[in-house]
Amino acid sequence: MKGKEETGCTRRTRRDYPLGFKLAVVSQIEKGDFTYKQAQRHYGIQGRSTVLVWLRKHGRLDWRYPAIHTRMMKAETPAQKIRRLERELADERLKNQVLEKAVQEIDRQLGTGIFKKVIARTMWFFQQEKGVSLSRLSSLFGCSRQSLYQLRARQHRRALQLVAVREMVQQLRRQLPRVGTRKLHYLLSTQLQQQGIKLGRDGLFDFLRQEHLLICPRHSYTKTTHSKHWLKKHPNLVKELAVERAEQVFVSDITYIKSRQRTHYLSLVTDAFSRRIMGYALSDDLSAESVGKALKMAVKERRTTLPLIHHSDRGLQYCSEHYQRILRKHGIQPSMTDGYDCYQNALAERMNGILKEEFLLYPCNNRQELETLVKQAVESYNTRRPHLSLKMCTPQQVHQKTCELMPTGSLKSS
Repeated sequence: MKGKEETGCTRRTRRDYPLGFKLAVVSQIEKGDFTYKQAQRHYGIQGRSTVLVWLRKHGRLDWRYPAIHTRMMKAETPAQKIRRLERELADERLKNQVLEKAVQEIDRQLGTGIFKKVIARTMWFFQQEKGVSLSRLSSLFGCSRQSLYQLRARQHRRALQLVAVREMVQQLRRQLPRVGTRKLHYLLSTQLQQQGIKLGRDGLFDFLRQEHLLICPRHSYTKTTHSKHWLKKHPNLVKELAVERAEQVFVSDITYIKSRQRTHYLSLVTDAFSRRIMGYALSDDLSAESVGKALKMAVKERRTTLPLIHHSDRGLQYCSEHYQRILRKHGIQPSMTDGYDCYQNALAERMNGILKEEFLLYPCNNRQELETLVKQAVESYNTRRPHLSLKMCTPQQVHQKTCELMPTGSLKSS
């Protein structure tokens, strides 16, 4: 290797620098004999970044930020080294003070308990993985080893409790596969009290998020309503109406469900007050006769004889003579949205979404299997699923209670 600085204007290529030469230069720089700029001048290496490329490719150090290594490799006197280390120590102390003050302020304002939840856990990591003495760590952060052991014991007991909570959640979701966290907390509150487990709503959210058990909404849209037809459309009677009792307003809508054979259509009739699904019908087409089956079932499920309004969109099936004849036969007054506006029939649209997003999750092989699944889904929705709008009661409970409070003359005779 040449010891003197090379001169000359001949432009060199990569082949002019064999691999052994590159490795030697990299080794000298990393040992501190040269900075990369000094090595470049000493050996007459052309190109401003040629040596840096060698260092990043063949070196053992991280040369993404060469200024750090260059500063450290400069020759320092003992006094200069002491001053540099004192400066670095003062900077680290100031940084630790700022971070500690920030953590204390966050704990004071938000009550997050970062020290107990995060720093203590980190101390255990350093003690077990890095071999740092627990006595040293506890003295640095101003806490006793006993408190750390007590915290670890509490965390272990809590983890065992949350294992039981996970089992409860999985058992409940076998019947209500996509029930939300608020409803889960309401349904599990009795079991949690019996087992002495303290877990609030937000705590359950955090636990389910940690276990990847939160429900993610699914969005899909398919149009099933044909409102541009010549049949008579009825005015909207529920636009300004306050629904105050069960069986005052029925809302209807149609949605699609797919099996592995084909696409099917589900017609629903829901009580607007109690949210109870009064009638449903699964069919292979969108004919008025198929949709009318859901209305006939809803009429049979009625428990009162009070005036009733049937509200729907302006779909061809609801405007047909067959469907209107059923309404007239049972003294039900028709009501429809003002044009194709899904927000004026939002409750019926919501029922479609609940059934499809929480119960009808997986495709069936054929219509027979799908009919069984729909029947079970409606039963679970009516009798097991609590509603936020019903103060965590089920639709069946609200419908039955409100009907029992009505005058005797308004109830249907069994």
